[in-house]
Amino acid sequence: MLPSLKSFAVGFGLSVCASAALAAQCGNTSAGFDAWKSAFAQEAKSAGVGQRGLQALAQAQYAQRTIAADRNQKSFRYSLEKFMQVRGANAIVSQGRKRKAQNAAYFQAIERQYGVPAGVILAIHGMETGFGGFMGDSSVVSAIVTLSFDCRRSDFFKPHAIGALKLVDRGSITINTKGAKHGELGHTQFLPGNALKYGVDGNGDGRVDFYNQTDALVSTANFLRQKGWKPGQGYQPGQPNFAAIQAWNAASVYQKAIAIMAAKIDG
Repeated sequence: MLPSLKSFAVGFGLSVCASAALAAQCGNTSAGFDAWKSAFAQEAKSAGVGQRGLQALAQAQYAQRTIAADRNQKSFRYSLEKFMQVRGANAIVSQGRKRKAQNAAYFQAIERQYGVPAGVILAIHGMETGFGGFMGDSSVVSAIVTLSFDCRRSDFFKPHAIGALKLVDRGSITINTKGAKHGELGHTQFLPGNALKYGVDGNGDGRVDFYNQTDALVSTANFLRQKGWKPGQGYQPGQPNFAAIQAWNAASVYQKAIAIMAAKIDG
């Protein structure tokens, strides 16, 4: 006997409620991670994630090292002087000056197009990955999906998880792509949602590859410009372009370090 329309509607309503409840079940341990992924897959699909992205989501593993790192971010509690010492500011400035001199025309071209001077881009590149020397050893997809499941900042990371899965769809990354423990990727460590939104094909090969230095640096300049960078204006605290640097990283000690190092590289 076929169910009545009323009973079908009631059953469907209960199913939707159950799915919504499941989707809300974040966690602080690995328990429930697989169930959460199944619920999040529906959200991802509704947001436009395709089959390859959904397969990457299904393959994502709970990233315990990511959770450990997220619980223990000591460096941002340092004084500015200590932070710059720990991050190797003097070495970044020295290397940044050399790179600027060796590739003057390249950085001039970026500044002409986006208004962002070489020092800022090089300070970010040096701070994030030691100029590409180490771009991370964690699965980008697993890290960002884990942070989306974790209760601490789930709402912040979910759009970046969607972004990562869409990057998989586009062929920009795979489930095996390595990045930082918080899911940042490439030479300047873009969060996936920002990579999706601000990525630029800087070398003209038809794809955006954040593990290609040219694409990554041009994308960084584009991010800053889209965040309100004003060509020719200052970027120290209190000056017009410091707000764009603040958009790059939320930690005040990081923001100030970038501004200081950039000025020394540009000086």
